[in-house]
Amino acid sequence: MTPPPRNAPALAGPVLSDQRWLNLAFLHWAVDPADVAPHLPRGTEPDLDADGRTFVGLIPFEMHRAGLGRVPAPFFGSFLETNIRLYSVDAAGRHGVVFRSLDASRLAIVLLARFGIRIPYLWSSMTAETLGRVHTYRTHRRWPGPGARSEIVLEVGGPVEPTATEEFLTLRWGMHSSLGGRTIWTPNEHEAWPLHEARLLHLSDDLGTAAGFPVAGEPTLRPLWTPGVRTRFGTPSRVA
Repeated sequence: MTPPPRNAPALAGPVLSDQRWLNLAFLHWAVDPADVAPHLPRGTEPDLDADGRTFVGLIPFEMHRAGLGRVPAPFFGSFLETNIRLYSVDAAGRHGVVFRSLDASRLAIVLLARFGIRIPYLWSSMTAETLGRVHTYRTHRRWPGPGARSEIVLEVGGPVEPTATEEFLTLRWGMHSSLGGRTIWTPNEHEAWPLHEARLLHLSDDLGTAAGFPVAGEPTLRPLWTPGVRTRFGTPSRVA
């Protein structure tokens, strides 16, 4: 399988959203591609690394000043988020992510996403704390399907160069989603991730279970952390 390009293709149309993703952690577990396939949009399939593996990711971070076009929204555009995501590829060779769930701490964003653009956001109470090199992310889902929780505690170390599989998972230049029975590709672009190694001190998670992909124990890949990047989303197009 051809890996994703190391640099994002330039956005062909206008910038629809400009965002900053800060204090982000990557936790990944290998999962059976046969279990992933039924959860992907039509016209896509599980994306496999060089060893034939696909993954589920647990990704907590801080969204900062997301807005429409290039105009940031300082209050509504800043909130905490935790994603459960899978990895997809389409017939055009576009390597994307598919979100099984996106927990966010800002109710207005959840309502806009769920009922406006049909992205499965959920409203949660969330905190992100930093004490020296230790980062703690907590999530408690409120709506819909209240009760799921997640707590992640990481100790962040020094900068690292990503492995081929880590590049395969982090260099993603768009997402696949379903809208009105059609599969949509939404491109994005950002600079290279400044990645740091991290040690998982504690994990207790129900979000993966609620999304159909329980995550527990040591991740298959080493945990990674990054101070973040600025990213821009472009015009969606139809896949199938």
